[in-house]
Amino acid sequence: MSQTPRRQWIKFATVLVLYVIFLIWLRSWLGLVVIPFIFDAYITKLIPWTWWKKSKNKTVLAVMSWVDAIVFALVAVYFVNLYFFQNYVIPSSSLEKSLLVGDYLFVSKMSYGARIPQTPLHMPLTQHTLPVFNCKSYVEWPHWDYKRVSGLGQVKLNDIVVFNFPAGDTVATGNPAEDIYRMSYQLGRQLAQPVDMSRLSPEQQREVFDFYYNAGRKYIDENPQMFGKVITRPVDRRENYVKRCVGLPGQTLQIKNRIVYLDGKPNKEPDNVQYRYLVHTKGVLPEDFCHELGISKEDLSAYFVEESTYNMPLTEAAKAALLGRKDLVVSIENVPDDDAGGLYPNNKQTGWTVDNYGPVWIPKKGASIDLTLDNLPLYERPIKNYEGNALEVKGGKIYINGQETSKYTFKMDYYWMMGDNRHNSADSRFWGFVPEDHIVGKPVFIWLSLDPDRNWTDGKIRWNRLFRFVDSIK
Repeated sequence: MSQTPRRQWIKFATVLVLYVIFLIWLRSWLGLVVIPFIFDAYITKLIPWTWWKKSKNKTVLAVMSWVDAIVFALVAVYFVNLYFFQNYVIPSSSLEKSLLVGDYLFVSKMSYGARIPQTPLHMPLTQHTLPVFNCKSYVEWPHWDYKRVSGLGQVKLNDIVVFNFPAGDTVATGNPAEDIYRMSYQLGRQLAQPVDMSRLSPEQQREVFDFYYNAGRKYIDENPQMFGKVITRPVDRRENYVKRCVGLPGQTLQIKNRIVYLDGKPNKEPDNVQYRYLVHTKGVLPEDFCHELGISKEDLSAYFVEESTYNMPLTEAAKAALLGRKDLVVSIENVPDDDAGGLYPNNKQTGWTVDNYGPVWIPKKGASIDLTLDNLPLYERPIKNYEGNALEVKGGKIYINGQETSKYTFKMDYYWMMGDNRHNSADSRFWGFVPEDHIVGKPVFIWLSLDPDRNWTDGKIRWNRLFRFVDSIK
């Protein structure tokens, strides 16, 4: 060591200081076990880290140079993805026309504080499945408890947020995009005889809904050829979703005639919020005109009801532009309001619809709530699935971890997320609250945007969206 050049000591000291700062930020002293290896790599060099550089075999030199570069790149990408930034592409139209299908985003993990990985052993650049091999891209052991490092701020009202899909803890691999809980209730209702819920007590209603769920889930489990294998996923390996936060912890949310109210006051709607309308036309709408209005081919084809009638999502600007074309459009009317086949909570008869929903109190960390059989369906998933309690109802009484109770104090903050394309978004109205440990990060800016309806010689790249900051999209 006495012959170690001074510059090596400087390099070692610099790396050591940066690494210790990193550990302090993570609040994880387990990483101190790495320091002896850093010391050896720069000073003692007892371990032949670069043994291959002394080889006279050109093939070994060439191959190991590539291996060294690939390993370094994978490690760098792993840490950048975990703690700083992650690339994300908008796969569906749920946030249109604020974020568009084909927008590529840089998502900041630092905005709300990065999570310490709960499943630390996983393949970089994959979420839950290895391409080609179609198997898990992670190892479930070791599994660490939820912990989040200090960030630049908290989730704010109307932020666009990336998060893990809460109902994705259990997935039918043949229908991975479907909420298996909602699907189980729907199947159970179809398999069972209809029941008049209005005449039943809350306890009797619960028994009926439990029967629906068990019957539906049994059908899914017994038909893998239709639904695939049923698997579970840890929190940080669940599918990534992106929605707008329209309700914060402790607020009471209600939707009345499409408008979101928080604690009785209307929340500002996004500038480009969309609702579906029945558009009665004099014929087929011209594709170029629709493209100018931001109406995609999916909107034109998927929602074509019958000749000269479209059921399509429109912004207020697009709706006004269509109404102005008397040569093309006869009239535009709202689509009928309904429950879209079942809303959260799936195990309660509420009468709520996608446009008239609630009121719902959003759980807040440290806040207590009086539990009854009437409101238990709303908070059962947070208590049992997200906060890990054993919950039972026996003889009309609620038991948590074996103790009869009528109160519960929440351990985490929760959020209410919705898409800006309000009638074409699977969001909190369908699967409920988003726990704080599911929050991934905040989209910062769009670095690329590709229009799926265009080819490379005809406007494939949306140049006007490149390097646009997401915070500017209100």
